[in-house]
Amino acid sequence: MKVVQWGLCAYRPVFEAMQTFTDQRTPDTEDELWVVEHQPVFTQGMAGKPEHILVHDSIPVVQIDRGGQVTYHGPGQLVVYTLIDFKRRKISVRTLVTQLENSIIATLADYGINAASDPKRPGVYVGEKKIASLGLRIKHGAVYHGLALNVNMDLLPFTHINPCGYAGLAMTQMADYLQPCPSVNEVAEKLTEYLAIKLNVSAMGTHEQKEAV
Repeated sequence: MKVVQWGLCAYRPVFEAMQTFTDQRTPDTEDELWVVEHQPVFTQGMAGKPEHILVHDSIPVVQIDRGGQVTYHGPGQLVVYTLIDFKRRKISVRTLVTQLENSIIATLADYGINAASDPKRPGVYVGEKKIASLGLRIKHGAVYHGLALNVNMDLLPFTHINPCGYAGLAMTQMADYLQPCPSVNEVAEKLTEYLAIKLNVSAMGTHEQKEAV
């Protein structure tokens, strides 16, 4: 599994690159994990309801093709896009989601943060507060989009929406529990290692660096 570092970049070019990668992949295409931080953006899922955007400000809203409702991405949040051949792995969607959630939980545990999943709603929570979100799309037997873990970011824009469609859902981040807070790059290294373990693959392949856009 190849790990690709994008750095800090705008949302739309990465979204379009994910679509192109998925459309062009073959049965022999190596799976990839794309590690990204995004410039501020709200992304609205296919079934997204406009009433879940409470405040319209200068942060752009991008309509995308994953499941779920609206969420926020911004600097200080670790995003990992999971470009995986779903058909080749012969697992259920629920199993894949569990593997992603458990990878986040294991990463947080390494930092002494006790987190858990919720069978009624995707994501990872510390108590009643959400620290990580998941959103996936399966197309032509392949998965894209992925997960977002709040590391050390401005959480205020989350108050401008009903995060993932849940009114009043409180968001949290690693920086609320750790001082000093680890860097996004450090957390990304741990998380991609756990993803490789949970997905039963090697993540020791080429680490590419994309140009930030």
